[in-house]
Amino acid sequence: MMNRVAIPLWCFLVLQAASSPAQPLAVESWAADPAVTAAEYPAAQRPAPGYTRLRRGLDFYQQGRWREAVAEFRRAQTEAVDSELKAEALYWIALSEISAKDYGGAIRDMDQLELTSPESRRLRDIPYHKGRALYYLGRYEEALMLLKLYADSMGGNSLLPAGSEMAARKSAALYWIGECLYAMGQLDYARDLFTAVTQDYPRSAKFEASSYRLALIHQKKIEEELLNLLKWSHEESLKAIEEYQRRERSYDQALIAYQKRIADLLKDTGLEDLDSSNTQYRRQLMEAEERIRKLETELAVYRSAGASGASGDGEKRDRLERLRSSALELADTLNRYIDGTEE
Repeated sequence: MMNRVAIPLWCFLVLQAASSPAQPLAVESWAADPAVTAAEYPAAQRPAPGYTRLRRGLDFYQQGRWREAVAEFRRAQTEAVDSELKAEALYWIALSEISAKDYGGAIRDMDQLELTSPESRRLRDIPYHKGRALYYLGRYEEALMLLKLYADSMGGNSLLPAGSEMAARKSAALYWIGECLYAMGQLDYARDLFTAVTQDYPRSAKFEASSYRLALIHQKKIEEELLNLLKWSHEESLKAIEEYQRRERSYDQALIAYQKRIADLLKDTGLEDLDSSNTQYRRQLMEAEERIRKLETELAVYRSAGASGASGDGEKRDRLERLRSSALELADTLNRYIDGTEE
């Protein structure tokens, strides 16, 4: 398994937010429910143009027409005569911009909401939405800090009433903290957060998404193990090839060194001349042996003639015996010399 990568202290603080068990919770619409907002501002009670624009913007939002919703909320903000409506319009502008993937614009509008309406009821959820926008911009550490503060503001898991909006908010915050860690490559810590959502909040709106992320993390772990195994196998193959090539070079170098040493030895000791001399002596030995055979043949002929032959023949036999003895001595001398040089 892959070792965990060291991460800053705030990651351990994040994990503490999900450490306590909780009861199964019902999902509540709390962050972006246009129907709830529209019910809070019925047209019959609030006929002013600003409220009409707000309701129309909420209709666009429900239909997924984000750009048109932003434009209508802008008009509602401009026409509003009280701070409550301005804050509400600005809040929905930010949510519409997040849906339209204008994350930078959403952050700017949320900053304006915090600045101009410090008493607005919507400020409670601004850290959550701003954290999501920062996540989509790739500013994961900033998002983590905001989401951590938001999750902490909901209280501990064991203190959250089952089915409460605070429990739904807490599970959503934990999910997005896990998404940030996942995007940063901290898969082990992200898995802990997603597991907390699935185990502590099985009826959360983020249950399915957390389960999906857990499956992806499991798959990534398997892929990492397979890649590590493949890398190890490839490295071992390379090592074996390098070792073979090293030995081959070593053998080639040793062979060259031996050949050079033999050449130098032949040059220094005159063995080349000795080898040439041996060849010459062998040739002489063969000639001497051939002469011996001829002499032995002649001697055999004279011996067959009998011991009563003429004195001249006796002298000739004696001479042949002497020549044969001399030839044998010469052959013996040549053999001993050749044997001695070869050793």
